[in-house]
Amino acid sequence: MPTVAADKLQHIAKRLLEGAGVAEDEAEIVARHSIGANLAGHDSHGIISIPTYIARIGDGHIVPGAPFEIEKESPTTTVINGNWGLGYVVSEKAMKLTIEKAKTSNVAACTIYQQSHVGRVADYPIMAAKEGMIAMMTCDSGRTKKNVVPFGGKEKRLGTNPIAIAMPSNLDGAFHIDFSTAAAAAGKINVAVARGTEVPLGWLLDKDGNPTSDPTQLKQGGALLPLGGSEGYKGYGLSAMVEIFSALLPGLGFGVNPDGPHNDGSFMAVFNVAAFRDLETFKGEITEFAEYLNTTPPAKGYDKVYYPGEIEHERTLKGLKEGITIDDNTWKKLSGLAAEYGMADELGMN
Repeated sequence: MPTVAADKLQHIAKRLLEGAGVAEDEAEIVARHSIGANLAGHDSHGIISIPTYIARIGDGHIVPGAPFEIEKESPTTTVINGNWGLGYVVSEKAMKLTIEKAKTSNVAACTIYQQSHVGRVADYPIMAAKEGMIAMMTCDSGRTKKNVVPFGGKEKRLGTNPIAIAMPSNLDGAFHIDFSTAAAAAGKINVAVARGTEVPLGWLLDKDGNPTSDPTQLKQGGALLPLGGSEGYKGYGLSAMVEIFSALLPGLGFGVNPDGPHNDGSFMAVFNVAAFRDLETFKGEITEFAEYLNTTPPAKGYDKVYYPGEIEHERTLKGLKEGITIDDNTWKKLSGLAAEYGMADELGMN
């Protein structure tokens, strides 16, 4: 498995997207977010997705350069139609708009529909945290293909339905959460398939409803379980709420149409901390809270207690120094695209 410097890998992703017809500015945004996910240790949302995006562009399921359409708005709210544009591009613009509204009105929110995959959801609330805001974002795929069974069920009815929240602080790494309300993101299953590894028991059921550690079973009629194991009703309940925020509120509806294009419906909310507390005092207290958590004596088998988001920060620093390891199957796909676009020599992928 090759190990590639992060800046080189980002350049490869950008150039391949350009080869598929994506404008330079949009390709840069997608590549930056994708390789950022690899750096944070979330390979499921990293370079592995670039061939999928390119295939969806070819199928017409992603429309590079699509208009960013505001269908309805007020000083504090926005309804956005992404017109099947690149989700990274649409969501980044939507978060910037919502941040600006929160600066004026203290609280702002938006819904987005008809955009493609948005990648690592935490990226967008972290944008707001850097501006002194608290932010949350939820995502759901509307009526498109589902992978998750409701708690106690055996038929797939829900998406992986992630939620992310970020807080401003004086920490080097963002204080945030970002997780699927399923036992695992579908992308993590794809990574395991690409690497030929098993997944933990408790993530998947096979097509007959039996627990399995074989990641290939998901595409053979299997299903993901909700977050929480024996307490999976908690993850199921949270997933249902995320679906309402991200699918029903934007108007995507619910149910399953497996032949439809991937559609990341989203909800974003941004809160101006200064409307509630002195911002610098709040940031200082978040920093002290993180340090308080860090000083918890670790339990047997653990070296350290991390604050939420700290592991991703440490992984990013390590990845920037040591590079990013890519599984052979993904590298083969990337190399094939480079050859197809006549970029193999330019990108050093012969």
